[in-house]
Amino acid sequence: MVIGRSGEGAAKLKQNLLRYMKRKDIKVPEDFKIDIVDVQEPESNAMIVAHMIAEALEVPAARIFFKERKPQRGREQYEKFDEQGRSILVQENGLRFVVNLTDYLDTGLFLDHRPTREKVREQAEGKRVLNLFAYTGSFTVYAAAGGASATTTIDLSNTYLEWGQRNMELNGLAGPQHEFVRADVKAWLEQAVDGLYDIVVLDPPTFSNSKRMEDVLYTQRDHPELINGCLRRLAPGGQLYFSTNFRKFQLEPERLNTKNIRDITSATIPKDFRNPKIHYCWLITGG
Repeated sequence: MVIGRSGEGAAKLKQNLLRYMKRKDIKVPEDFKIDIVDVQEPESNAMIVAHMIAEALEVPAARIFFKERKPQRGREQYEKFDEQGRSILVQENGLRFVVNLTDYLDTGLFLDHRPTREKVREQAEGKRVLNLFAYTGSFTVYAAAGGASATTTIDLSNTYLEWGQRNMELNGLAGPQHEFVRADVKAWLEQAVDGLYDIVVLDPPTFSNSKRMEDVLYTQRDHPELINGCLRRLAPGGQLYFSTNFRKFQLEPERLNTKNIRDITSATIPKDFRNPKIHYCWLITGG
């Protein structure tokens, strides 16, 4: 096995790999060894690490997909970076979803919100559900599977809305009561209220500067406006799930039009996630 690093970095990676294999009860052959080579190019490193993982886990290298998440600054944001279209069907809690392993940084299904989606399904029977910044509509699928009487799914991307509709169809849940709307969520929330919802899911990106938006979105700056816009659309007894994966996020409760705010982050992090700060989540009600 070859590691594409030199010096202390390679030694540490070697130790971590052996520790991982021991923890997972992966049998290490007697002739197993790790060679250290000096590789400077990130792409070469990625290829070597992919083959290393494939060998350690005994899976074909072609089934290892490498993504690099880089720090974003200013008006930068991730865009589509490939056209391979390597989509597969996966199952989560008895529901089916399309994931794309090649064309985007994210695959179409954020695994850290499995418990949150399950909470929505458990509460959705007979409810009207609003899913904002909906991405590929996984919360909508769970709500519909839980018996929601109606759902409204809003995102600015036609690609993601079509993806969400396909997810609904895969689960036999599509119907006229489940509406998909292409809109700038921030601008949509500023409009006059034309309907109330029992459950609202608000999971905005850390920032967005899409050319189709009326303004740049910064969740740290804009979250009070977004949350208050959702509160105006909550039916009596309704609940808002607000979440963000911005690691430095600070909720500003003094700017919210309610005091009924409960931090439920720990209850929404899957047990198989090592990082307890993969996201933050609050349950908010009116009043």
